[in-house]
Amino acid sequence: MKPSAIDPDMSVDEIMRRWPATIRVMIRHRILCIGCPIGIFHTVADAAAAHAIDEAAFSAELLAAMRSDPSEEAPSAFETNAHNPEPRKGEQSCA
Repeated sequence: MKPSAIDPDMSVDEIMRRWPATIRVMIRHRILCIGCPIGIFHTVADAAAAHAIDEAAFSAELLAAMRSDPSEEAPSAFETNAHNPEPRKGEQSCA
């Protein structure tokens, strides 16, 4: 399901992880949240205010990128993967 709006509580870090196409929008606006440790705390509104850009226009561009991203069905980067309890090759299990 394509997003109809940006969750106002979602961090820019999660948006970029969940919808990688949004990274281009960030770069185009010279928002350097990519890899920034503050990105996990900043919402779209916070980032727009910190970088003095129009929040409505920025949000519209992000939403368009989110809707066009082929990975738009991806789960949240912060959700655990209960469907894959097995460690990957070369990893040790914590159990």
